[in-house]
Amino acid sequence: MNLRHLEILEAVARAGTFTGAAQKLFLTQSAVSHAVAELERQAGAPLFDRMPRGVRLTPCGTLLLEEAQGILAACRELEGRLAGLEEEAPVKLVSSITIASFPLPEILRRVREILPGLQVQVRVVSAASAVEILQSGEADLALIEGAEPKGIFRSEPFGSYRLWAACAPGFPLPAEPLTPRELCAAPLLLRERGSAIRDTLDSTLFLANQTARPLWESVNSTALIQAAQAGLGITVLPDLLLAEPVAQKRLRVVALDGVDMRNEMLAVRNRNQRPSRGLRVLLDAVGGITA
Repeated sequence: MNLRHLEILEAVARAGTFTGAAQKLFLTQSAVSHAVAELERQAGAPLFDRMPRGVRLTPCGTLLLEEAQGILAACRELEGRLAGLEEEAPVKLVSSITIASFPLPEILRRVREILPGLQVQVRVVSAASAVEILQSGEADLALIEGAEPKGIFRSEPFGSYRLWAACAPGFPLPAEPLTPRELCAAPLLLRERGSAIRDTLDSTLFLANQTARPLWESVNSTALIQAAQAGLGITVLPDLLLAEPVAQKRLRVVALDGVDMRNEMLAVRNRNQRPSRGLRVLLDAVGGITA
């Protein structure tokens, strides 16, 4: 038994004759008769009473038709949605914390304007974890900061941010910009190892033969900002996060001697994966952020 058998059963029941069902389905009468006979063989009972002028369902045939109509209705509904299924398929996005805090909400707003029904499932993790999740196949797209990952990835930049060092207005500092060595001697309030922010800072200090030994180490940038505002030390975070407290004079930017730290923001996906309609719209929205 297959869907065609059930369609023939329904057509015969509606037409009342094998001939009428055959005409509706563009089949021969013998093909209709054969299909009904096959169903009756499997059911082990007649499905139609043969009348002088047509056929009518037996009680067994009525029961089978009731079951079949639910299946046929579901198939017809699915058939009607086939062309739009790609747009309904959810997109799995993994994002670093900084990107999720700033450009991501606007990106998703733009996606919703184009595909209101698209479900974008978001996980917010560190940049290193985001690449691992993408590599495992648990995400379709990763929005990360820092160095471009190696391997089977295709990366597209969509912006960048600078890293600022900042402290409370009353925190004691020399008049001249801090050298990398002087920065490392200060009490530092830093993001955790493995974060894109910390990797960029550590790489910069490594080139100056210095190593950061933070007083505070946290995955929470807000906690580091609060600690810096309390005068506990110097934090190094994206300008995106520090612009507001600096403008409100809750923090001040610490000048660094010969140090300019910047992270690129990247949209990363598996180069071997065919992007769905939803993913293409999401990628366009990400690219539009640079405009």
